[in-house]
Amino acid sequence: MKMFLNLLALLLTIQQLGFAEAPPNFVLCMSDDQGWGDVGFNGHPHLITPVMDEMAAKGLRFDRFHAAAPVCSPTRASFLTGRHPNRMGVFSWGHSLRPQEVTIAEALAQGGYSTGHFGKWHLGSVRADSPVSPGQSGFEEWLSSPNFYENSPLMSQRGKVVETDGESSMVTVEAAIPFMEQAIKKQKPFLAVIWFGNPHTPHQATDELKKLYPGLSEKEQNYYGEITGIDQAMGHLRQELDRLKIRENTFLLYTSDNGPQGRTVGSSGGLRGAKGSLWEGGTRVPAMIEWPNRIKKHRVVKTPGNTSDIYPTVLELAGIESPHQHPLDGISLVDVIDGKQTKREKPMAFWIYTSKGVRTPSEEWMQELQAEQAGKAEATPAPPLSETALVKKKYRQGDPGGHSALVDEEWKLHAIPTKNNDWKYELYNLNDDEAETTDVSKEHKDLVKRMSEELSEWRDSVIDSLNGKDYSNSN
Repeated sequence: MKMFLNLLALLLTIQQLGFAEAPPNFVLCMSDDQGWGDVGFNGHPHLITPVMDEMAAKGLRFDRFHAAAPVCSPTRASFLTGRHPNRMGVFSWGHSLRPQEVTIAEALAQGGYSTGHFGKWHLGSVRADSPVSPGQSGFEEWLSSPNFYENSPLMSQRGKVVETDGESSMVTVEAAIPFMEQAIKKQKPFLAVIWFGNPHTPHQATDELKKLYPGLSEKEQNYYGEITGIDQAMGHLRQELDRLKIRENTFLLYTSDNGPQGRTVGSSGGLRGAKGSLWEGGTRVPAMIEWPNRIKKHRVVKTPGNTSDIYPTVLELAGIESPHQHPLDGISLVDVIDGKQTKREKPMAFWIYTSKGVRTPSEEWMQELQAEQAGKAEATPAPPLSETALVKKKYRQGDPGGHSALVDEEWKLHAIPTKNNDWKYELYNLNDDEAETTDVSKEHKDLVKRMSEELSEWRDSVIDSLNGKDYSNSN
């Protein structure tokens, strides 16, 4: 017994001295407007995505993973905060993140992580003096663009415009590698958020990528070429993680911010709807995780998940508690990742609030900032926050806003506003009808009643947050 106690004391001492298992690194990647069907492993007849296919075949593949919103900026807000974007007024594309929100980068930085953002931002200005730039949102290193971007883009490196050279997605990954190397030298775990600008319009694949799709239209060559460009960049990223000898203990996520644009050749994989809608084709997206130290066998996960789950999942894996605002809409998926749980703990709610997008022309803004910094134009301050980022307007409880939905395991309830300021409800069983073709609400009236009440309560909670209830000092 004495020997056992001595051994236990030694083990505790070792742990306290920091010899316990190193915390994981996190590399969180997201494409822009890539649909559920826009990958080879989901049966696309033309797309060449060998790296994504391998990740899906060897790692953890989520078959019911969703963007928290059907357009870009709102999903990005959910990704960073674990909260539905309507809680902070990020109703549509181009709306600013609220400075009061606690981001995943801020939370991990408090826990000793190096933090970096690379690629599309679209949650506010990328000027250094903006209160919602990546730098003011917890990222110590950043090479970011205000919105989507094409090849050889102008980017903002901690507020200074720099010229880049190369294929869009490869430029984005290459920017993240030195950041990772510096974190390793400092013996610090890191968070690298890599948000690609493709395959958003206007679709400008390089000639080399277009040549991979002979016989197809130029429109298809450009679109498919951009996705293959992302795939090649992901391959380079994985090779670099190997070179740096950190791949085993790196949590690598790949997903998309919403479904495909309806007017492109993008594919929802046969699901109903596209970008901008709450039908499955608007929010269900490809999602894969690799982490060799913990995910040792390939699995396909049918448990519903969404981008709001990233924040609580990463924080639990990092062993960090955050002073986040409550309530969170996302839940930790750690037990799902570990194979200990197959049912989701609480339903997922979606809501399109009726609000227009805000123009955010990346190239134009970067050229203006470059001219200012070169002394060729008068310096101007960062653009003001979008109106919805300010807690000024009071929103009314019970306002139906726009289309909302609730997903509870196999059941999905749609609440579609009517002209009488009420809702039309439609219910679908996604196990039997993932394309949402047959409304079964009349056969399940009790379920519709229960889910509609739950959805209504959740919308009221969102309005409370929107009106500043979650912030100690609203302004």
